[in-house]
Amino acid sequence: MESNQPHFKLILGSSSIARRQILTDMGYQFTLMSADIDEKSIRKEKPEELVLALAEAKADAIVSKLLTTECANEEQPTVLIASDTVVVYEDAVREKPSSVEEAREYIRGYYKGHTATVSSVAVTNLKTGVRKGGVDRVEIYFNEIPEETIEKLIEEGMVLKVAGALLIEHPLILPCVKEVVGTTDSVMGLPKELTEKLIKEVLAST
Repeated sequence: MESNQPHFKLILGSSSIARRQILTDMGYQFTLMSADIDEKSIRKEKPEELVLALAEAKADAIVSKLLTTECANEEQPTVLIASDTVVVYEDAVREKPSSVEEAREYIRGYYKGHTATVSSVAVTNLKTGVRKGGVDRVEIYFNEIPEETIEKLIEEGMVLKVAGALLIEHPLILPCVKEVVGTTDSVMGLPKELTEKLIKEVLAST
């Protein structure tokens, strides 16, 4: 696959395997950096505001690690992508489960109520300092998830590491998904269309 970006460098500010895969699928070459922030210290009332604040905090943490003066003086712009995703269930924000029991409770209840994912992307041009952000929301409807499936997911452990213990692309969960109104890449943490749009916008402002 040809690279999409001959004229700029790209940093993905995330340790998420799913986000890495999505950005690779988009045809980009990039380096990885992760932000060590206390996510629990950032609270907002609306999920859209929360994920944007978290993505911007991650971007700020990575920018402070980098020698931004070097980025500013380089001929090629360097673009940083930071993002965050939360699950919203019946208007309550769900982040990563704090225990096995909480994960079990989350998964067990999904078919009973209204579930959505809210993902943010914050893209920063490190040469100019310009940052653009946006949010994407996806509605998800489930059939009942069997107890046996829940136990297998818990045992495997991946659901403990993601927002709301929600992995709609997982082979065990996929048959239980009734309908997805939106894109799977957004649910997985990096909405492709929004990311492309923001990259173009921050590069246009050089």
